Amino acid sequence: MFRSPSGTGCIITLTTDFGLDDAYAAVMKGVILDTCPAANIVDISHSVQPQNIAEAAFLLRSAYPYFPVGTIHCAVVDPGVGTARRPIAIRANRGMLVGPDNGIFTHVVLEDGLVDRDGSLLSGGAVELVASEFRRAEMSQTFQGRDIFAPAAAHLGLGVPLRNLGPTVKEIHLLDLPVPRMTAGVVHGCIIHIDRFGNAISNITVEVTPRVARVIVNGTEIEGLSRSYQEKDIVAIFGSIGFLEIAARNGSAAHRLGLQVGDSIQVSP
Repeated sequence: MFRSPSGTGCIITLTTDFGLDDAYAAVMKGVILDTCPAANIVDISHSVQPQNIAEAAFLLRSAYPYFPVGTIHCAVVDPGVGTARRPIAIRANRGMLVGPDNGIFTHVVLEDGLVDRDGSLLSGGAVELVASEFRRAEMSQTFQGRDIFAPAAAHLGLGVPLRNLGPTVKEIHLLDLPVPRMTAGVVHGCIIHIDRFGNAISNITVEVTPRVARVIVNGTEIEGLSRSYQEKDIVAIFGSIGFLEIAARNGSAAHRLGLQVGDSIQVSP
């Protein structure tokens, strides 16, 4: 799956909360390229809200299906850095996942069918990243993105087998994701992400949504589903990743309606 010993053709993505004001993201790229000079590094996002693991997990899930098989996804949103939480790498259906064992890979491993809901691994494989030869020699307690995760991703890009990076892990930590529920024909969900346009994205999918729907969110009632953002002032529409979202024409629905992650949303016939 993982290209050649030179790393030619290897793709490594980065998802972090480091932002672009500091050098942290660039440092990780430098470490990767020092080990695997031929790596193609792609930024999914460095604008995750600080310490927001759930946001990082959602963004990774949104991008993951569109990368070639064999891509290595390195995700570092890590408020537990320096604690007992494990650094891990996971073999997923379309590539490798490298990062902290804090739930950041929850969406991907569940949708790939790699784990039970309790985090027990069903397929693929996972290891704890403890092999010293695949870490930086000088270790910091506060920057394992540089010292553990970037080197691990780079060595996987060179074709080092996953098993060489450390002992097998039997279960991983999962986030407690909210799941839509149906009561008397009404779908109850919640807002799980607000994008930079102010679109409020819910956890409700088209499969559970009536074809003719009435949506209520934060006291606002929206009649019917729209096919474009321009149909009316406030629309309920299925976005490009398949979730129901609330949007405002040429504006921010989150700002206009006072929406936040966690707000409830109901859909009825």
